[in-house]
Amino acid sequence: MKLPTATYRLQLREGMDFARAADLVPYWRDLGVSHLYLAPVFTAAPGSTHGYDVTDPNEVEPDLGGRAGLEALADRLHEAGLGLILDIVPNHMAFTVHNPWLSDVLRHGRDSRFADHFDINWSNGRLRLPWLGAPFAELAAAGDIEVEGDEMVAPGLRIPLATQPEGDLTAIHNAQPWRLTHWRTESAAIDHRRFFTVTGLIGLRIEDPNVFEDVHRLTFDLIESGVADGLRVDHVDGLADPDEYLGRLRDRLPGTPIWVEKILTGDEPLPDWPVEGTTGYVAARSIARVLTDGDGAARMAEGWPAFHDVRDDAKTQIVTTELQAEVERLTNLAVRAGAHLEWGRASWRQAILAYVRAFPRYRTYATADAVPEADAELIRDTAARAARDRPAAAALGDLTDLLTDRANSELRLRLQQLTGAAIAKAQEDTAFYRWTPLLSANEVGAEPDEPAMDADAFHTWMERRAALMPNALTLTSSHDTKRSEDARMRIAAISHDPDAAEALLSRVPDLPQPWRWYLAQSAFAAAPDGDLAERLPAHLEKAMREAKRDTFWTDVVEEFEGPVLDAARSVADRFAPADDLSGLATRAENLALAQCALKFFVPGIPDIYQGTEIGSFRLTDPDNRAAVDWDALAKLNEGAEVRSPFDRTKFDLTRTLLQLRRDNPDAFTTEWRALDAPEGELRAARGPFVLHISTRGTTLPAGGDALWPASGPSPVRVMRAT
Repeated sequence: MKLPTATYRLQLREGMDFARAADLVPYWRDLGVSHLYLAPVFTAAPGSTHGYDVTDPNEVEPDLGGRAGLEALADRLHEAGLGLILDIVPNHMAFTVHNPWLSDVLRHGRDSRFADHFDINWSNGRLRLPWLGAPFAELAAAGDIEVEGDEMVAPGLRIPLATQPEGDLTAIHNAQPWRLTHWRTESAAIDHRRFFTVTGLIGLRIEDPNVFEDVHRLTFDLIESGVADGLRVDHVDGLADPDEYLGRLRDRLPGTPIWVEKILTGDEPLPDWPVEGTTGYVAARSIARVLTDGDGAARMAEGWPAFHDVRDDAKTQIVTTELQAEVERLTNLAVRAGAHLEWGRASWRQAILAYVRAFPRYRTYATADAVPEADAELIRDTAARAARDRPAAAALGDLTDLLTDRANSELRLRLQQLTGAAIAKAQEDTAFYRWTPLLSANEVGAEPDEPAMDADAFHTWMERRAALMPNALTLTSSHDTKRSEDARMRIAAISHDPDAAEALLSRVPDLPQPWRWYLAQSAFAAAPDGDLAERLPAHLEKAMREAKRDTFWTDVVEEFEGPVLDAARSVADRFAPADDLSGLATRAENLALAQCALKFFVPGIPDIYQGTEIGSFRLTDPDNRAAVDWDALAKLNEGAEVRSPFDRTKFDLTRTLLQLRRDNPDAFTTEWRALDAPEGELRAARGPFVLHISTRGTTLPAGGDALWPASGPSPVRVMRAT
């Protein structure tokens, strides 16, 4: 198996296609990466900006250049000595009539050959389609729904009819294997498994061998024909049985490197899966923590409630609103499995809600046939903690017995899938916008109330990583991170100088907390990339709605949002470089360079997100998926001018370490060796190379021979061991 020395993550669509990427191959070659790592290439829903809403997994997106364009890109990469990694989506497809498999199901119902490809609950007899802007009867009465040929036509929709009986529009609708409903009914009544709470994505039954083959036919061909050289598996926790899936994938692709998108909580280990490791969030968390000052972070969190209380309250809100359809289905399964017990439906529902609230990570990995003892222990421990927190949930003990009994496989498997969706939506997409003393700690895969670690703890984590996941990817930015890497370090810098908070707050109008401090941090983090007048209001709008307390996407409260958005627009010109912020900005740049160096030095394979080889000060998506100035980047290897000295310094450091890894691959497969260093510094060796950084955002004195920098003081020194 040939592993990368470093990967480069490229987002497709939005102006980037295979032909444009092929033109950039010389740039990536000269930069020093070994593999290009593409966002999904398969045909997606019309207008898709990201490709995860696949409509045909066996066709390469024509708008990107089709298979011929992908093969031409692969040829250019291989000629340059680079490889290609594909991002695949086995958990779900787009829930739309543009999906030919789903369209066939709408046409033929249970008789469709694809009816069992999707995770559909057919117990109600008809598949709900929550696609209407108003109730069916209301739109029908207004003449906004009609039949044209063999389709039912509604605003923005053309849905294939399975049958056309005699009668009126309602009779025709009632005869279909599907039922059109108002979109507001989706959280309480749906018949398909979703991706988290995204009703527009329908779960696949990838555990079925026939579905597995149908979904991966093109993927296998691209690997076996030599077009692609590795795979990233998206959202592995959504699958019914990740271990079985990954084992089957490994059997089909024995020599292909595979990474999984997986969030690990606390010291949770990666399950014993046949993969190279995760895509890198666990590494990003450790790197950010060692560059954050624990005392300063604690001072900034004074007066805030416990984060896990905030998260668990958010989790209860999520499962009783956005995920209530899934809870009702689980309650039905518990009622059926526990029919011999005395509890009524309300008791089972209460027990499930209490269990999900108390569950501490994404999921367990029990199967239809077995419950590993470690999972059984976690189930029992979760139920015990839930009982202490929610003593009225009296059925928790019996729920534990049902979950650990092999006979109740569907209840167990469905609950495992729900806990992942619940914590992802509650933590990353809700609590991260409510509990905000230090936003750099609110990152995918991180625990905001554990924002820092010292050098000794970091060394321990890296030794563990070298032993357990030496070939995992290491990222510091991605299309899904809450902030890009250098924006994160600008906020982390505040932990080293908490008094700077007053200077930041002085630039922001009075607002209800937490929004004044949230805006101050965000404005400082994003400032170097400019366009704050546009970016900040868009980001604050998303943040307020994701917090789900005073306003929400489907119930916008303009009188609440208005003052915050006005403030976001008003501060745009208040965060330009200023004397009382220059020291904080310099510290942030030093921390960013230390973060950059650690990414390339720690155990694992560094992954560069597009455009982050220079300064990147982006906020949550869609801001962090903004277009990259490729023409400017492509000239950097030739010494072209950049917008700031920091951009040039970061680019030079990135290129130096990429080429060091490329030219000395064996050195970076060796152990992580911790070396002595003064307080506030960190030193470690990989093979013949030593990394020395400041963890406080200060500079190290010049002196001695260094591979980087060429001269002068710096927060980073890369040397040969003596």
